[in-house]
Amino acid sequence: MKTIALVIGGARSGKSWYAQQLAAEFKKVTFIATAQPADADMRRKIATHREERPAAWKTVEAPMDLPAAMRKEGAKADVLLIDCLTVYLANVMGIKRTELQRCHTHILQIGEAFQSTAASVIAVSNEVGSGIVPAYRSGRIYRDLLGQLNQEIAKIADRVILMVAGLPLAVKEQRVS
Repeated sequence: MKTIALVIGGARSGKSWYAQQLAAEFKKVTFIATAQPADADMRRKIATHREERPAAWKTVEAPMDLPAAMRKEGAKADVLLIDCLTVYLANVMGIKRTELQRCHTHILQIGEAFQSTAASVIAVSNEVGSGIVPAYRSGRIYRDLLGQLNQEIAKIADRVILMVAGLPLAVKEQRVS
């Protein structure tokens, strides 16, 4: 039976590790990577994440069109593991800087893709609303859009897990019979 899980938390809270533990319960896993190797730090982080994933998992790069990747891969996998929505949104905002309404529309399209894919979905995202108010307008817009995206996914998710210091805290748990 299809389920949707959102694993959310701060930086280095154990989100990716925990999401991988959830995905390991499925037979056919497709890992949808959203990061782009733009600098040395990101290249190292991507390499580390690749090493941590089982070799049997399929990896698909989708830094710019997550809904299309979900539609395509959802028919072939038992679960889609998306890591992460935070980076994906930053990628999309980079090409749609002056098109704020299109970002809002795209967030709704992501939610629709989560609901319409045949596969279960596990998504990783950062919780950025608990920190200080960003000093720059672009940072505030990003924080607000990510908050909207996280709420959209949490609303349709069966499970929402907040990671704190490597510990999973169930925020939402709908039992499926």
